[in-house]
This record gives sequence, C-alpha cells and structure tokens, in this order.
Amino acid sequence: MAQLRLHPDRALPAGDEIRAVARRIYQSTRGLPLLCMHGHVDAAVFADDRRFSDPAHLLVVPDHYVTRMLVSQGVPLEQLGVPRVDGGQVETDPRQIWRRFCAHWHLFRGTPSRYWLEHEIAEVLKIDIAPGPDSADTLYDLIDARLSEPGFRPRALLDAFNIELISTTDSATSTLEDHSKLRSAGLGERVIPTFRPDAVTHLGHAGWVRQVQRLQELSGIDTGDYDGFVAALRHRRETFALAGARATDHGHLSAAAEPLSVTEARRIYAEACNGSVSDAAAAAFAGHMLFEMARMSCDDGLVMQIHPGVLRDHDAAIHETFGSDRGFDIPVATEFTRSLRPVLSAFGRDPNFRLVLFTVDETVYSRELAPIAGVYPAVRLGAPWWFLDSPDGMRRFRELVTETAGFYNTSGFVDDTRAFLSIPARHDLSRRIDAGYLARLVVENRLPEDEAVETAVDLAYRLPQESYARRGA
Repeated sequence: MAQLRLHPDRALPAGDEIRAVARRIYQSTRGLPLLCMHGHVDAAVFADDRRFSDPAHLLVVPDHYVTRMLVSQGVPLEQLGVPRVDGGQVETDPRQIWRRFCAHWHLFRGTPSRYWLEHEIAEVLKIDIAPGPDSADTLYDLIDARLSEPGFRPRALLDAFNIELISTTDSATSTLEDHSKLRSAGLGERVIPTFRPDAVTHLGHAGWVRQVQRLQELSGIDTGDYDGFVAALRHRRETFALAGARATDHGHLSAAAEPLSVTEARRIYAEACNGSVSDAAAAAFAGHMLFEMARMSCDDGLVMQIHPGVLRDHDAAIHETFGSDRGFDIPVATEFTRSLRPVLSAFGRDPNFRLVLFTVDETVYSRELAPIAGVYPAVRLGAPWWFLDSPDGMRRFRELVTETAGFYNTSGFVDDTRAFLSIPARHDLSRRIDAGYLARLVVENRLPEDEAVETAVDLAYRLPQESYARRGA
C-alpha cells in the first residue's frame, strides 16, 4: 500500500528564493479562522449533528467533482450509489462504492479533487495510506473507525476546522427549521442561511407552481399575481435576515439583469401561472428579477451574489433519471458588461448595495470583470469558482484581475462546496496560491514583504468579513 505524505511546500512556487518568501507569507495566514461565506453544506448536518454514515457516502457519493470524473471513464452513476429519482436500483453497499473509487484513484492525478481528498485523508482524518486498489478495504475501515469518534461529529469539526462562520444555501421556500434548531443550540450566529430564490424566479419549470404556492404559505401573502409574488419574496428575505442571513445567491444562465415594465412583468407572471409562458418570456422575467433582487438588496442590505454562465443539467436523460447537481453542468461563454449595465447604472454606487460576481468563463476576467470591479464601488469579484478553484485557476485569476481591480476589489476566498470535510483543504490551497503570487511580487521588487503579508491576511480573513457584512447595518 502506498503511503500518503503531504509535502509542506505543496502548491507553493518552484525556485528556492521565491519559495522561501512564499513560506513566510503562508505562515502568516495558515492559522487564521475560516470564513465560509458561501457554501452548500446542508444545515441539517449541523442541526442533527449525527455521525457521518460511512466513507463512501461522505467522500464519494455526494461529490459531483468525484463522480463526474468516474462517469467520464465509463463508471455509471448507479454503481456509485447515486440515488435515482424513481427509486430504481443502484449500488447500496458503501464498501463496494469505495472500492470502485479507489480502483480509479489514478484518474484524479493533477486535479484539485486529488489535492482536497489527500488533505482530507492525511490532515483531517489523520491517516497515512493513499487510496488504491490494494488499500481500499484497509482505508475504508480506518476512516469508518475515525468517523465513530466523538470529535468527528459535524459540530465538533466546526471547532477542529477553526470555522468562525459558515453559510448554507437555502431556497426561498425553506422553513429554516434547521437554522432555528441551531439558534436554540447557540450556533445561530455561526451557521447562517443564504437566500436562494432561483426555484421561484425561474418561471415555467416543473414544480414552479408548487414552489410559488409554498412561497404563499410561508409568507402569508397571496402569490396569485405578480405584485403579491414580489411582496412575498420581500417577506421571505426579511425572514432570512432575521435568521442571520448575510447574502442572497442567484444561479442564472446569463448575467442579464434588464428590468421590464411592471405591466410586462405582470403579463409574463400571469402566463406562467396559466402554464403558457414561453422560454423567451421566462428568460426575460429571470433577468428582470435579478434587477428587482438588486433593488431589494439596497433596501435590506443583503449582499447579492450572482453565479452565471453554467448550462445546468446538460444531459437531459441524466437529469430525468438522477435529478439536478449530478455533475452534468457545463460552462458557457458569459457576458457581463452590457448585461449588468442596468443594475450598475441604477445601484452600482449605492453604499447599501454589494454585488459579488462569480464566473466560470476566464476570458472575461481582465476584459470585463476586473474593469467593472475596478470602478463600481458596489462590486467585488468572487473567488475562482467550480471548474476554476484549482491551483492554476487561482493563479490565473490573480494574474488577470489584480492589475485592474487590485486585491481589495475581490471578496476573499469562497469555498462553495457540499463536501464539508474538504473545506479546510480548499481554504488552505487558496492561501498557498495567494502566498505564491504575492511572493513573486516581492521577489520582483514590486511589493515589500511586510505589505505582502498584510495583503495575504486581508485576502484570507478581513476581505471576506468586509465583503459579506450586511450593508447599511
């Protein structure tokens, strides 16, 4: 069995002089608390505080970074234990799922998934055996035993990971019951919700009518017409804010945020209620609602996050069989300059508005996003996201945006993950990459080392704090 040993200089730059500087900068940030201002760990994980079930369902089944790689090499999702929508037969033996994962460990060479998984096994689980066909059962048993220890319950790991604050992502129709439990347990200011209205602002999809009815039930406001719908969304935002929310989150195919006339918005909404809305009208309404969400953020101070540019559920058959978030989401080219002009013209200089922009389209970093953030006070650039939260992706981000936006028009690191155990690994990688980038500036005599250290600390801790503070509070 291969031993797993993490190199202390992993992901730091090559070359003795620059690496020595990077080590010193990294040491200034490695022990800082983690601010996890956007993620997808289910609030129930902390509210219930149960033992993680087994290694496969902790590290493989729910992680679409992992499953998509295996699928790309011909391993069906059924064999990885991913549940079917119709309840059809899939692999139920977690040990078999784990064996399949270990048998394909070589597929993850050079990927960020391998970096995170190695960190989880070596640093979090404290096990020095690498995955592989010959180590699968031994590794499974060691991890399973570790998960039985009291220190590996989710709430205990909040302390072990030094997580100061973690935000979940919750639909507009969430009851926030789990967050209520957490408040009762004294964790209400440490685990907070984020308002995600996509299921109700994207019209015409299967289940939309049911979602809008649920919105009405929870708000107590009639959503039978557009005006009531908007009032109900405002009410739910207020409920989220009272539960500790700092931000909203919006996953749209396009960043377009063009407002409609009230008459047009009412007409399209009525068509959706009647089941006759066109795709074009639904897309126009989604852009209109982005504008309206920005307007509401100016009023209630919730930070607005936009995650555009992903064609969700690219494979219709996979979506029909397994549902959403199974790894078949593919990036598309994204345009920001014209798309966001209405929002930024209206609110981009409003001190109560904060807009954090994410993208999976690197071509817009220096051409569009950095110039936008470099002039509009409301805008911050979110960290490299999804396919780009990799060592080289993070380096390219710094190289392409810093010359125009600087460091202080970025949001700091946002881990954006469902995989709870990977959170420390992701933050650690970000801090190493930033240390390396800053070290290069020092060695090239473009930045004094004391300022580089100060900047690294700001990127790791102060900027996320400031970027996600409630506006006007």
